[in-house]
Amino acid sequence: MADAAAYPDPEERRVTLSHPVVVLDLDDTLYLERDFARSGFAAVGRHLEETRGVSGYAEHCTRLLDEGHRGTVFDAALAAMGLAEVDVAPLVALYRGHAPEIALAPDALRLLGRIGARASAIITDGPAQTQGNKVAALGLYERIGKVILTGLLPEGCGKPHAMAYEMVEQWSGLPPAAHVYIADNAAKDFVTPRARGWTTVQILREGRIHACTPTSAAHAADHVVESLDALLLD
Repeated sequence: MADAAAYPDPEERRVTLSHPVVVLDLDDTLYLERDFARSGFAAVGRHLEETRGVSGYAEHCTRLLDEGHRGTVFDAALAAMGLAEVDVAPLVALYRGHAPEIALAPDALRLLGRIGARASAIITDGPAQTQGNKVAALGLYERIGKVILTGLLPEGCGKPHAMAYEMVEQWSGLPPAAHVYIADNAAKDFVTPRARGWTTVQILREGRIHACTPTSAAHAADHVVESLDALLLD
């Protein structure tokens, strides 16, 4: 969580944006990625209960996630349940491909309402099917003008590669300075749009999965907020 000392007064946390093109990240920006994980764990847990007659897998996975495990969650949960022999690949495929039960964060819903008819876009990394399922579950295809799933781009063109940002500029027909990118992960989200002349805003949402710490000054966002309610749109 962001250091509260960096935000001494609620009034000082507000950021006014005058940019006509609002571009958004997805995971831990518009909803909590942790909720997707829990939804996926539940889907896999139901599968194991139906096929193996065992229960509790989702609870094991959630506990491991909350303890800070990432890439080893599935294997560790299987081992803890005495199911180490189970092939994890189909479970991962089910997790990634399931229709998630997720919802927009309340402040994200309010921001989208305030954007209204303004041009808006999404740039999101990850497997295309997974990210597309998230966008659909959140009802964003109907609300967002341009959705870019970098998983559909050529290999190596996920963030921080410039391709997705160039695609947004081509779509909007406006210069780079007319765009603002709102995202969470300073390791990859901001270095390229900042270099292109975009304004960048980092949302440090409570309950996020990643630390989101910038690896250099060039990777840091222009503004940092803890809630999308802090963004004022001219």
